[in-house]
Amino acid sequence: MANTKSVAIIGGGPAGLMAAEVLVQAGVKVDLYDAMPSVGRKFLMAGKGGMNISNAEPMGKLLTRYGASRPYLENMLSAFDPDALGAWLKELGINTFTGSSRRIFPTDMKAAPLLRAWLHRLRAAGVVFHVRHQWLGWADSKYLRFSTPTGEKTVFTDATVLALGGASWPQLGSTGAWVPLLNARSVAINPLKPANCGFNVDWSDYFRSRFAGQPLKSVQVSFTAAGINYTQKGEFVITQTGLEGGLIYSLSAQLRDEISALGSVTIYIDLAPDKDLTTLINNISAPRGKQSLANHLRKRLKLAGVKTALLHEVLSPTERADPLRLCATIKALPIKLTSARPIDEAISSAGGVCFKALDDKLMIRNMPGVFCTGEMLDWEAPTGGYLLTACFATGRAAGLGALSWCNHIQ
Repeated sequence: MANTKSVAIIGGGPAGLMAAEVLVQAGVKVDLYDAMPSVGRKFLMAGKGGMNISNAEPMGKLLTRYGASRPYLENMLSAFDPDALGAWLKELGINTFTGSSRRIFPTDMKAAPLLRAWLHRLRAAGVVFHVRHQWLGWADSKYLRFSTPTGEKTVFTDATVLALGGASWPQLGSTGAWVPLLNARSVAINPLKPANCGFNVDWSDYFRSRFAGQPLKSVQVSFTAAGINYTQKGEFVITQTGLEGGLIYSLSAQLRDEISALGSVTIYIDLAPDKDLTTLINNISAPRGKQSLANHLRKRLKLAGVKTALLHEVLSPTERADPLRLCATIKALPIKLTSARPIDEAISSAGGVCFKALDDKLMIRNMPGVFCTGEMLDWEAPTGGYLLTACFATGRAAGLGALSWCNHIQ
């Protein structure tokens, strides 16, 4: 028998769509509202370079990716883990494969076919979509206000699921405009901050003009933050303003928080992590005759391009002429990060609705019948499938929470 209650879901990203699916399959009347002309825009952007939808590493390891928010997310992630997500995708006709890094991708690497199939199933099940509906807050506890192309309107609902995202990629709909609306209702919110982001560096004009856009491959980054030493291999990209890319993103939470605490952080780049210091010194100490230092580095150490340019960026000519100083810098080249790039450039955002403001079903404690999900919750994770995995899992949890509420209200 169909449930006679109605639920409004505000936000058409993966968390909101998953909540809609849980509810509509239980017979609840579901209306989904989104401020943009179409839903899933950030989801489509996330799949532009290859849809990394989850990660197949062991659950114990996967849970560590969520840092301090793990205790709040663990049950939700365990209830809808990557295996369950894969089975759900297969029901939609989307096959997946696991790459060498254990990242999980749709076979065609694209987000659009998945989104099309999902929206088709939701519409067929009865979900009604309302686009170009900007949420304005509440008229009272059960009436929502929206700005629409035809003017403001109010909507009655038995329960509301807020899936409004964070504040990264605001042009795709995640603007953070919900923060003052919830602040006005005394909902505890930690400030939104950039996550999986780049950082500013005071490059010289010469280095910036010549090497912005160049990748720095096969390097190792080390630094200390909050008394903990971090070391990780990978690659990243030099930008006009500083650094960005996979290796930097994976460490961005620690870098961002250390900058917030101390005003800056210095990272140390090992430009030749496969060679020890003694080997470097022996190789570079060989006579170079009339060769330039750049040619000597290229022939003896296989260092060239942007790696050599970085040595010129941080060492004076006298320091570069000292083999011991030069090799020590190759193994630990210092770069001072002065600030994170703005949140609207970040891949994702940290901060959001505090879990202490929610019950175990993701309902706001002081707003009965209102649930929060997805990136607007106060958690963060690196790229690699972890972001979408948690959005799906929390979306499902919020949908189940709203369903339980609808089943128990008069």
